[in-house]
Amino acid sequence: MTGKEIDLDRFDRAILRVLSAEGRITVTELARRVGLSKSPTQARLKRLEAEGVITGYRASLDPIKLGRDHIAFVEVKLTDTKAAALAAFNRAVMDIPEVEQCHMIAGGFDYLLKVRTGDMATYRQIMGEKISALPHVSHTSTYVAMEAVKDDMS
Repeated sequence: MTGKEIDLDRFDRAILRVLSAEGRITVTELARRVGLSKSPTQARLKRLEAEGVITGYRASLDPIKLGRDHIAFVEVKLTDTKAAALAAFNRAVMDIPEVEQCHMIAGGFDYLLKVRTGDMATYRQIMGEKISALPHVSHTSTYVAMEAVKDDMS
């Protein structure tokens, strides 16, 4: 199921809340925390996975320890916003690993990118060689993050 909201009861929401904080928790411990036995908890997990509510389990990495603590947000304005141009931009931006997030925006510009690099010099290189060369880019504006006040991916 895609694009449709799934009906979730309090147990489903509790399961998701615990898993979003502790993805490696055992089913037995998860069941104990949400107030169900193991079998119903496993059944709910399978259903949440099958319905696409749980999309995967992954390690949460510290970008600072990986040398990627420079964050820039980039407004991108395109020369063309017809479907083919948007599709070309969408495909091309997927090939830039430094672009951590890309959102189409309704407003004064077309896309907002979150770009993560090690330093300003690397960011300038990515901007000049990759982002500016994306299909149909006419203008960009960069905003450099000074501090992450809240950065919750869940």
